[in-house]
Amino acid sequence: MFDLQSILWLTLIILTIYYWRGALRVKERAFVAAQRRCAEMDVQLLDETVYLRRIWFKRNDRGVLSLWRAFYFEFTVSGSDRYFGRVIMLGPSITHVELDPHRLH
Repeated sequence: MFDLQSILWLTLIILTIYYWRGALRVKERAFVAAQRRCAEMDVQLLDETVYLRRIWFKRNDRGVLSLWRAFYFEFTVSGSDRYFGRVIMLGPSITHVELDPHRLH
């Protein structure tokens, strides 16, 4: 019925789908955090998106190995200049959201 190669391929496909779905949830949380911080700082989030720039393994406070992710986004104050911001996540948790120094209105 199933040979070892079929089982390995099926396992790989299932693990890929599992990772992909989790990554989409984490990206959505990062996007909401970026939107919230931009609203707090009275700046405009550009392109309505965040993108994954860095990913690494790091231990959380309990010592459990988790994925550390840095999502970047762009924002503007006046519409003419673009600045970068970052949402840092460890596993599903948001560690911090930071904005590059920028000019005020």
